[in-house]
Amino acid sequence: MSEQTNPKLKSKIFIKGKITALTGLHIGGNSIGMAIGGADKVVVRNPLTNEPYIPGSSLRGKMRSLLERARGDEKHSPKEGGFSLKDGKLEAGAGINPETLLGKLFGVSADKNNGQPTRLMVRDAHLTRESKKQLENAPNTDMPMTEVKTEVNIDRITSAANPRQFERVPAGAEFNFELVLTLLESDDEKQFLNLIREGLELVQHDSLGGHGSRGYGAVEFRIETVQERTMQHYQQGQAASDVSDQLAVLFVNLQANAPAGA
Repeated sequence: MSEQTNPKLKSKIFIKGKITALTGLHIGGNSIGMAIGGADKVVVRNPLTNEPYIPGSSLRGKMRSLLERARGDEKHSPKEGGFSLKDGKLEAGAGINPETLLGKLFGVSADKNNGQPTRLMVRDAHLTRESKKQLENAPNTDMPMTEVKTEVNIDRITSAANPRQFERVPAGAEFNFELVLTLLESDDEKQFLNLIREGLELVQHDSLGGHGSRGYGAVEFRIETVQERTMQHYQQGQAASDVSDQLAVLFVNLQANAPAGA
């Protein structure tokens, strides 16, 4: 049996910028032990600082879901022993095929099609220093750095009202974010960067977090730097350098294409 050599690491590309909440943002946290009088649905917070943040998994998952849907390759796979689509699971072929660009970017689990390691890492996005200060000093927040929005669900049969309260990060809050793209020797970096740009733009025209159909989670991305660190940079202890203008220009129109109200 012949041995297979894995492709060598070529470089890492660091995409940094800001996420601005255009409407209230709700990414759910743990409601266990919530205070009496607090919201029914709380946001995720850093347990050390009590600051709300955007988990990297939330942004990464939303990008992947929208890109898979955009590829139009979703299909139902019935559960074992079942025949109903209702009992089945929705899968996206483009996302679980390691030969597709999407499968290569986000990775494929080891139990599917021989697996594929991920190339895209999305770090948690934390409040900027300015937003943290503004939210700490805001006179009209209901909870530390957040607002509480009350929504009423009306039973269509009995007309009974069921009010619920949702904690949200207020519109205008800004978060620092970073994406790290790992490139192998055989990779076309322009293809991967363009796919990332497409994913971010799709999120801008959809929503991030929960309850997007009710107006939550409209966001805008602003790319500030796109830098690359090759293996030579690592070996010689050099800092990352800006990518070529040809690659950086891919992200120029991202903010211009943000939804109305940005």
